[in-house]
Parts: sequence; structure tokens; C-alpha cells
Amino acid sequence: MERKKRVLIVEDEKNIVDILRFNLQREGYETAEAYDGEAGLQLAETENPDLILLDVMLPKLIGFEVCKRLREKGNNVPVIILTAREEETDKVLGLEIGADDYITKPFSMRELMARVKANIRRTEMRMDGGSSVMDTGSGLVVNTDTYQVTKSGKAVDLTQREYELLTFLASHPGKVYSRIDLMEQVWNYGYVGDDVRTVDVTVRRLREKIEDDPANPTYILTRRGVGYYFSGGQS
Repeated sequence: MERKKRVLIVEDEKNIVDILRFNLQREGYETAEAYDGEAGLQLAETENPDLILLDVMLPKLIGFEVCKRLREKGNNVPVIILTAREEETDKVLGLEIGADDYITKPFSMRELMARVKANIRRTEMRMDGGSSVMDTGSGLVVNTDTYQVTKSGKAVDLTQREYELLTFLASHPGKVYSRIDLMEQVWNYGYVGDDVRTVDVTVRRLREKIEDDPANPTYILTRRGVGYYFSGGQS
């Protein structure tokens, strides 16, 4: 019998934890709960969750720092940031430190459950994928077996989402994908509100890491008014 997927809830407001626990368990997930950042970090390492719902404003250790420390330790568990703040800088920071997704309070429980399912499913698909090496012929190499990216022989440190976006685009060179297409193919859920801006942020961060000149990219190009595509390092 396949074990139930486990979701770690890191949130200091008990009423929110209770609501999340109830809905997650109703959907068939096991849950673990932490009410401060330090406890959340510890449980993330001992409970081996399949996904973490992580509040930002936590006692002892804020959510951003929890996520940052997990990624520094090589823990790539999917993290969905829960935030009551809608500032773009918060969303960008969450993505930059390695969070996979974010959702703003108050949120629709139906939407949150859909994102939980999508992020866990995406991780399963990644683990089931075959091994291969994609060599763009211009110094950028993607190893889908080890999940490593190198440029001119040097390792490129990407977040999980950046890696998956690069892998997807590089697997379809020259094909243009709209931001909504990428939300569906890489993020595994459809257009919701201003979520497409997440694609722009991730593309920008990815360009900063793989391009010689991010302002004049040669790998991931923009087709104005349409979307993004992978050019193989030839502008």
C-alpha cells in the first residue's frame, strides 16, 4: 500500500493550522505541524515531508530564513510560501531563496489544495523521469539524471523551479511558450490572477545565472507579445 503524502504546516496561527490540517487530511494527506521557524526547520529534516506550507512571519525564525537554510542543506522539498503581504519584493525574495510557489492570505482553500497537489505531482514526475544529458552545443549542459547544470564546465547553482523551467524550454528549442503555457507545463496549474508574473521573475533569475549578459540573452529569448523560447545560445 502506497504511503500517504505528508505535508508539513509551519504557521504560528493555530486557527489557520487547524483549517489547513482539516482540509489536507480530508484530501488524503498526512500532516505535521510546527508553530515557529526553528521547530519547522527541525521537522522538515526529521519528518521528511513531501511538501511544506511555510508562513513568512514566524516566531524565532522567519519563513524566508527557514527556506534558505533548507536549500543550503540541499533539501529540495517543495515549499509553498504563505504570506499576508502582497508586496512584489516579498514574492521575488521567496523565489530567489528557492521557494517553489507562494499564495497570499486570505486564500481560497480550493486553490491552495490544487497547488499542493500540483507541486507534489511535479516532484513525482521529476523523480520518474529518464536519465539523459542535454548539451546545447554552446557550453550549457543540463544533466537530467543528476539535476545538474554546467556552463563551460562550471556548475550553475539553480533553484528547483529554475532548473525545471530551463529543462522544459531546452527540451523544445525554438518553440515559443506563453507565460500561461509555462504556468501549465512547468508549474502544473493554470492561470490564476497575477501568477504569470512568477514566470517573468523566474526567467529573469535564470538569465542572471546562465547568460553572459542577462540584458542581451542568447539562451532564453523573448518573443515580444508572445512568450519565451530557448535558442541554444545563438541569438
